[in-house]
Amino acid sequence: MTEDVRTAPGASEERLDAVYDTALLDLDGVVYAGGEAVAHAVDSLATAREGGMHLAYVTNNALRPPSAVAAHLSELGVPADASDVITSAQAVARLIADEQPEGARVLLIGGEGLRQALVERGLVPVDSADDEPAAVAQGYGGPDFPWSRFAEAGYAVRAGVPWYASNTDLTIPSGRGIAPGNGAAVEVVRIASGGEPKVAGKPLPPMHRETILRTGAKRPLVVGDRLDTDIEGAHAGGVDSLLVLTGVTDVAALLRAVPEHRPTYVGRDLRELLVGHEAPRVEGDGAWACDGARARVADGGLVLEGKGAGAEDGALLDGLRVLCAAAWSAGGERAFDGEIAGAVKALGELGGAWGEGGACVRRRGREGAS
Repeated sequence: MTEDVRTAPGASEERLDAVYDTALLDLDGVVYAGGEAVAHAVDSLATAREGGMHLAYVTNNALRPPSAVAAHLSELGVPADASDVITSAQAVARLIADEQPEGARVLLIGGEGLRQALVERGLVPVDSADDEPAAVAQGYGGPDFPWSRFAEAGYAVRAGVPWYASNTDLTIPSGRGIAPGNGAAVEVVRIASGGEPKVAGKPLPPMHRETILRTGAKRPLVVGDRLDTDIEGAHAGGVDSLLVLTGVTDVAALLRAVPEHRPTYVGRDLRELLVGHEAPRVEGDGAWACDGARARVADGGLVLEGKGAGAEDGALLDGLRVLCAAAWSAGGERAFDGEIAGAVKALGELGGAWGEGGACVRRRGREGAS
C-alpha cells in the first residue's frame, strides 16, 4: 500500500477556520441548493469570516457570472463580491486563451457566465458553427437550454474544431432533487460528434490553478459535497479537504470511496469549519474508536457499536468517523466492497434529521435559481 493512501479521517486540535487561511467552498449542495441556503450555512460562514478566514466560492456551475453568484449569496445573508467567486467558466476561458490567439472566435454553448468569461480573456463568442469558430466552449446552460445548441456544437466538433468543456459533472443539486448537469450535456455532444473535450473544471488542474491565482490562498481547505470533483480535486492539488453531507454524496458513497475520493475531514454541514476534529484510533482488536463509538469489519461487513449509533450530533460524527476508518483501512487502495447496509442504518436512525442513504437534506432560505 502506498504511503499517501488515506485510511481514516484526519485530526485537528484547533478549529478548522483557525488552521486554514482560506476556505474554497463549493456552492451547489454546500452553501445552497435550488436557490435555498443549506441549513447552518449562513451562520457558520459568518462566524468563520469574523474569525479571519477568507471565504472563496468555487463552483463547477458555469451558468451565471461571478457578479450574479455574489449577489445571490448576499441575498441569502452571505456577503460576497464578484472577486470572491471562481467558476469553471473562468477556468475554461483561461485554458482556451492559453491555446488560441487573442480575438479568436469561440462557439458558445452555455450561459451568460461562460460568455462573460470568454470576453474577459479577449475571445469573441459566436453562436453558429457557420461562423468559423476556432474553438467550441461548452458549459451548463440551465434546465431550459435549447437542444439546437447541442447540434451546433456537434457540427463544429465533427468538423474538427477543438472542443473545451467547463466541467463534466453528470448531475447538479436542485431544490427538487438531483438534476442532469453539464456532463450529461457533454455526453450528448460526444455522441453526436465522436469528439473528446478538454475539460477545465474540478477535479482537473486548470480549475485548481484558476482558484489559487484568483485567491492567493497559502493554506487552503477545499469544502465540498462531491467526491469525484471537490475531494478528488483537492487530492490532485495536494491540499486538505472537508466533505459535508448536504448535497450529492451520502454515507454509503463515502464509505466506499477510493483513495483519491477520501476527504481529510468529514461532517454534516458547514458547522464543521468551526470545530476541531478528533481522529479515530485503531484498537488492539482491530476496531476503530472515536470517543464512545467503535466500528469494525466482521464477517465481511461493517459493524457500528457504542454511542455512535445514537441520536446526538456528536455521537453521529464519532460514528461516521469510525465507520470511514474501518471501511477505508479495509479497502486499502481499492473501495471497500463489504456489506455496509446495517452500519448505515444504525448511523442514520436520527428521527429524520438525515435523509435516505445518510445525506443531510435540511434546507432553509428562499426559492430561486441555483
